Amino acid sequence: MRKTGHMIDKATIDRILDAAQIVDVVSDFVTLRKRGVNYVGLCPFHNEKTPSFSVSPAKGLCKCFSCGKGGNAVHFIMEHEQLTYYEALKFLARKYHIEVRERELSQEEKQAQNVRESMFVVNTFARDYFCNILKNHADGRSIGLAYFRQRGFRDDTIEKFQLGFSINERDALSREAQKKGFKKEFLLKTGLAYETEDGKIRDRFWGRVIFPVHTLSGKVVAFGGRILGTDNKKLAKYVNSPESEIYHKSSELYGIYFAKQAIVKQDRCFLVEGYTDVISMHQSGIENVVSSSGTSLTPGQIRLIHRFTNNITVLYDGDKAGIKASIRGIDMLLEEGMHIKVVLLPDGEDPDSFARKHNATDFQNYITAHEVDFIRFKTDLLLDEAGKDPLKRAELINDIVRSISVIPEAIVRSVYIKECSQLLHVEEKLLVAEVAKLIAHQKEKGYQSPQPSPQMPTAPQENGQPTPPFQDDYLSYIPQEGKENQEFYQIERLIIQVLIRHGEKVMCKIDGEEGERDFTVIEYIDNDLRADDLSFHHKQHRQILTEALEHLKDEGFVAQRYFLAHPDPEISRISADLINIRYELSKYHSKTQTLVSEAERLVELVPMLMVNFKSAIVTEEVRHLRQALQDPAIVNDEEKCNNVMKRYMEMREIQNTMAKHLGDRVVLPS
Repeated sequence: MRKTGHMIDKATIDRILDAAQIVDVVSDFVTLRKRGVNYVGLCPFHNEKTPSFSVSPAKGLCKCFSCGKGGNAVHFIMEHEQLTYYEALKFLARKYHIEVRERELSQEEKQAQNVRESMFVVNTFARDYFCNILKNHADGRSIGLAYFRQRGFRDDTIEKFQLGFSINERDALSREAQKKGFKKEFLLKTGLAYETEDGKIRDRFWGRVIFPVHTLSGKVVAFGGRILGTDNKKLAKYVNSPESEIYHKSSELYGIYFAKQAIVKQDRCFLVEGYTDVISMHQSGIENVVSSSGTSLTPGQIRLIHRFTNNITVLYDGDKAGIKASIRGIDMLLEEGMHIKVVLLPDGEDPDSFARKHNATDFQNYITAHEVDFIRFKTDLLLDEAGKDPLKRAELINDIVRSISVIPEAIVRSVYIKECSQLLHVEEKLLVAEVAKLIAHQKEKGYQSPQPSPQMPTAPQENGQPTPPFQDDYLSYIPQEGKENQEFYQIERLIIQVLIRHGEKVMCKIDGEEGERDFTVIEYIDNDLRADDLSFHHKQHRQILTEALEHLKDEGFVAQRYFLAHPDPEISRISADLINIRYELSKYHSKTQTLVSEAERLVELVPMLMVNFKSAIVTEEVRHLRQALQDPAIVNDEEKCNNVMKRYMEMREIQNTMAKHLGDRVVLPS
């Protein structure tokens, strides 16, 4: 599929960032609670039980203080929805109804267009195609629409869930897609089609009613197709999209896009098995419902629910074999610290059929009257099966103890132990001992002895030989990438952090050609580097300084705002990371610790950082010169050895002089 590429201009990015309030954006995906001037919630990027994801309305930034992910509204959407920088900006522009002004991409940028975007576009086309067939094709109306209406789905429900139909032709969608200019490559990548051994392309979902699967943000990520009345027993009743670059079944829940707001509002999520269960419950007025699509819950799906609520109610029909198979996966919910209830529907009923016979109030009343705590439900179920068989009862006790042992809260565990002791007629202290034993075993299994850190090479390797970052005579320093673990790089990051936060601020007054003028942080850093013919080591850091100098005189220039909204996503991300860091401990001096507020003490902080930076570079050069003096090729060459020795003595003298001027201070930018 060929598309014309564009890039969003700087003015439009500014408008998007102005409109995209961070709390508003994050709240679409994470339940936030106010804490002081900020908001907190469970991190959407990793598995956690205690909220460590902080959102700062004042800074317009979010950050997880456990996994480290975060940034501004654009970075959050990039990470959460797995979008490119450009896609995330467009996502927010649509949310806030901002017209996107774009510039034409270069040929190189066009070639780098994201495959994921193309796959989503193909899925959107397929969804629209299936919906159109359902409404306007003779077979769609007489077969597909008739089926949905027979299931009791109203037309507004069919439209809401974007249900569709695929006619009984094996390549109808593929032919139409290719006719519209969509590449075969993306039809195959999304799983909408597959290729036969003889090279023919075939539709995956032909002759079926279609259920699109949506991401949390509403994008169509996959499809499910149900066959209608066939004599061919070899054909599966349901066919689903295969795993792809955009679809991972273990991380998606059917209906989550339509349910997320209701889940937060009700502080509860209902879990059912199939597509039609979700749709029927929605239609009856219960919208906080999702489906695991007939499979056991996965950790990814559990985390998806846990972002919105701690409370989950699982709805079962009367099939005991099915219940036994599915309750095995519920221990994972307990492990997440979630509160689980179970509702057993009347014999012969499933959530779909029950919802069609009852309105929301009646359905809710039934749930309230019949919901049972999961541990009690599981105990009753297994007790009934075990009967009086002592071996089966022993297995049952072990099973229940295993479930209790994964619950993270000690108080909740003790309540369950007490209750199960009464239900099972087993001494409480015996259950306590068994649970304690299992917890100890789990900790032992999960513990790994710390591995020694891999030894950092003394210098980059080239053809197996160390190559120090100096020219052949070891006398001239050359900046290099890949030095993130070196001390000078850490200080360089601090300097860039101050530049982004306060670059345009005035440090002092100096005499210029037209009299006295302001001397800014940006100018001081640039002048100080030039004085010693130095430059930053990281290419984005060099670019940040260059652009800061170029735009310093622009009217209304604010470094923090400029770099946060930078068209280069890497520079934007670096800026967000550095603004987000509350403080960083400088380990360069350790006798005294002084808290230095950046905004108030720039006149002291910036020169100190620059001296620290130069000192660290000198220290690094001394280390390499010392290494060079152990190199036989240098030692056996008298002239080269003398030159290196002379340079070494000079650098040691500079190092000693600098040490006297550095003072005994730890810098803590606030």
